[in-house]
Amino acid sequence: MASPANRSGSVRARNARWRGALAVLEEMRREPGVTRAAVARRLGLTTGSATEITARLRDLALLTETQAATSGRGRPTTVLGPHPEGPLVVAVDIRQEDWRCAVAALDGVPVVAEAEAHAHRDPAVIAAIARAVRRVHDRHGSRVRAVSVAVAATVRNGGVVQSATLGWGDAVDLRALTADLRVPLLIGNDATLAGVAEARRGAAAGAAAALYVTIEVGVGGTLVVDGRAVGGATGAGGEFGHLPFGDPALRCPCGARGCWELTVDGRAIARHLGDPPPRAPRGYALEVLRRAPREAAVRPAVGRAAEAFGGGLAGLVNALDPDVVVLGGLAEPLRAAAEPRFSAALTDGLMRFRRAAPPPVVAAALGETGALHGAAASALDQVLTEDGLNAWAAERSTAR
Repeated sequence: MASPANRSGSVRARNARWRGALAVLEEMRREPGVTRAAVARRLGLTTGSATEITARLRDLALLTETQAATSGRGRPTTVLGPHPEGPLVVAVDIRQEDWRCAVAALDGVPVVAEAEAHAHRDPAVIAAIARAVRRVHDRHGSRVRAVSVAVAATVRNGGVVQSATLGWGDAVDLRALTADLRVPLLIGNDATLAGVAEARRGAAAGAAAALYVTIEVGVGGTLVVDGRAVGGATGAGGEFGHLPFGDPALRCPCGARGCWELTVDGRAIARHLGDPPPRAPRGYALEVLRRAPREAAVRPAVGRAAEAFGGGLAGLVNALDPDVVVLGGLAEPLRAAAEPRFSAALTDGLMRFRRAAPPPVVAAALGETGALHGAAASALDQVLTEDGLNAWAAERSTAR
């Protein structure tokens, strides 16, 4: 029997062999379609080392190489991509009005497999999503290495603790989504995951500190530092919509008074217009924002919401000091519909020293796929580890 020291040394040796491989896979994931020559240059690898590593990854069904298009002289190179028989992750996005189930390979690009509208106040939708996840797993078998869920709810310690937006009440158990599948289940807030995706491969790529803010039914977001969301002590950080920037006379479904989101989303616009509370606040807001350019009657209501949004955003910039601010969901259409009032409120709310060079405010690049991209990224963070690759290699060896 091997001694503890020998076993420890063996583990270290197995893990050491993955370091270069993981670096190559991370480059492929960061930039789908990257060439082997570009990866070698970025990682400081010799041509021989890059060739050896990619050959090993091909043998393990982790990546594939195709001839790159070249012009002029120079050595031909290859484009790296996920292997057609390689690991997969399942990404699920549960929104107020619908859900989507997607599959992503090691490049992290989600491809929607199933999608369906749902009655957002009925948590029985979890059973329908579980069936979709099961069908994906049955189709791909052990290639599925993790399931990651983005949900429009407050997530703490990896579980849903409050879901006022969905109308599910408080704690809802999502473990049924992977019952009996024997794969890790990861759960994250949808806005947080969308922010991670924008910081890694979207509008904030390359920023050291990116602030992502989205308006859907309510306001959510996250601060992403070096590609990682700042989640707080339990992961429940980023509930920006529940900052007390709003009217203290209004009670939010979350239980608090004066929540910011009640002054900026579809519920606020309806209240300003004297309309009844909309059953689908996001769809209602989108329709009003589309009408704003041609209907003067709705512009004051839109302007009030944009002003409240700009002022609150200034508070976040003052507190969090981001390099860039990314607007997701309805946030960018709201800004565009009443840009002068938004910008004035943002500038007035900034501390004086920030006004000369405020962080740029840009639209999200990934659109409605942001949460799915973020869920896939979260799952791949778990899969692309030394332990994860050791497990994959062991299974491939057994299968042979």
